[in-house]
Order: sequence, then structure tokens, then C-alpha cells
Amino acid sequence: MPKAPPPPLPLSGRLGLWVAELDPRTLQPLRAVGTNPDSVFPLASTYKQAVLWAVLRAFDRGTLSPTERFDVTRDNQSLGAYPYDGSNVRTLTERMIRSSDNTATDILHRRVGLQAVQDTADELGLCATRLILPTRDWWAAQAGLSATYNGTRRWAGARGEARLQLATQIDREARAYRADDLQRRLDDYFDHRHQPEDDLKALNVSTPYEFGTLVAHEFLRPGLSPRAQAWQREVMALGYGRSALTLTHQGQVAYAAGKGGNGWRLLTYSGYVETKDHRHLVYVFMQHGAQQTYTMPNTRRAFAWINAGIRAVLEGPGKPTLGAP
Repeated sequence: MPKAPPPPLPLSGRLGLWVAELDPRTLQPLRAVGTNPDSVFPLASTYKQAVLWAVLRAFDRGTLSPTERFDVTRDNQSLGAYPYDGSNVRTLTERMIRSSDNTATDILHRRVGLQAVQDTADELGLCATRLILPTRDWWAAQAGLSATYNGTRRWAGARGEARLQLATQIDREARAYRADDLQRRLDDYFDHRHQPEDDLKALNVSTPYEFGTLVAHEFLRPGLSPRAQAWQREVMALGYGRSALTLTHQGQVAYAAGKGGNGWRLLTYSGYVETKDHRHLVYVFMQHGAQQTYTMPNTRRAFAWINAGIRAVLEGPGKPTLGAP
């Protein structure tokens, strides 16, 4: 697999990139470039599109209605802004993707079940991808508020039923604390005790290649009804990415969807693009251990690299690169 071009603008920390043009029938990469495509990175809020996919699967099974409503309580509130009481499932999915609302995400994640979100990766055989914890849970773990997380060495390597049992207990412990108390404890952790390796243990994680594979299936082979797939495409189009793509400004994009995430010294972006000449692209960018504690200002630099990768894939010489890296 060809290496990705170097970042056009400086980016600090550990970096990963995967950009691929896909055969829409087989989902095999026709051509791809990558940097550290098999290295594990924290996902931050990029993982939330897997929650949407799990919600839509539940909708198709008839176990979840888009009009089901939820109140925000001490038990389910996460950090940051949160939806008004009585928001329905459709509204929560929009807030989760457009605004990256943590409380909306956690309500939906718990409603469909922790394992249901993890299943979106497990069913694809993505062994390095962990999607099982709602946002409040991983922050409670980092802040030292989960006896289960802090008391076992089994968590990071746990799989299957063992991972679900541990995640369920971590979730129960995280919900015992008010969001404002969690925020104070988390601020103290980041100011005084944070270690980059903690992110890989606590947060949901994946590799650029594996998460690109998930995004490819999410859009090209989601196993959803036409109604659910229309809901997915409408909501995912609200996520960030389209306006940052060079292809958009060149008038070449027929459809684009994206989701980003940021955290303490980390930044992630992923997306799916259909061009007007019927080419299908996925991209995944990951940054961990950045010099900047607040990484959103790195967005322009991240998309400069993503766009360079897309250009290399669409315009690069040579025969297509088939198969996984």
C-alpha cells in the first residue's frame, strides 16, 4: 500500500491517516494511501456514528421508534450541552451528529445497549476497535471514579462477554456521579495526572484502516431498510467535513458525510464521499499526543492532509491497490 503524502501543514503528536477509493460492490479499496493505518488511536466523538448505526438497526427490528422521547436526568446527563427534556430519538440522533452532543449520545447508546454499538465493529471482524463505552463512562474511568476500571488489568484486553460485563459495571459506577462533579474531577485529572496511554485504555479506540472499513460498510453495505438508510444519510450529512473538502469547492461532491471528535491533545475526523462521477471515498484522520491541549484549531491542518490524501488516491499513478493493508 502506498504511503500517504506527508502533511502539507505541520501536525504534532502521533498521526494516522487512511484514504481509500472503494469498489461499491465489493468494498475493496481500488486505491489507497495510509500513514500508520494499523496503529490504535482514541476515537473521541468520531465513534458516535456507530451509535447512529445501532439505533437504525434497532429501528428496523421494530424495537425503537423515532418518536420515543427521553428526559435528561442526573443519571443520564453527560458533559457539555444537552438536549431539552422530551427530545425524541430522531432529534437526539441529529444532536449527536450535528452538535456532537454527549448526553444525546449516551441516552441513545444505553437505549440500544452497550453491546449493540460494539456489534457494529465485531460483526465486521474489527479486532482493534472498541466502541462499547458511552462518553460519560470513559471520562469517569479517567477521572478515577470507576473502581472496576481502576481495579482490573483485564479491561484493555477484554473481548466478548468479559468486556461487556466490565463495561456494564463501569457504566453503573459512572452514572452514580453528577455531571458537574465528574467535570471537576476530570479537570483535575487532565491538569495533573493525564498520561497519553490512559486515552488508549479508557476511550473507545480503533485504527485508521479498521475505522475506514466500518465507515465503508456503514454507507455502502449497512444492512438497513430504505427508510433507515435515508435517515442515516440525512443525519450524517449534518456532521462536519463536507465544507472542508477541496472536492466540494471544486463542485465534484454529490454526497458527503463526516464526523469528528476532539479531546485532550487528540483530534479525529472521518468521512464518506460520493463524487459526481460516481467514485466512492472514505477517509480517517487521527492525532494523539498533540502539543496543543485544545486541538480544534488543528482542523485546517488535518483537512489539508486529508485533501492531499484524497488527491493522491484520485490522481495518483499506478495500478489500483487491492485488499487490506
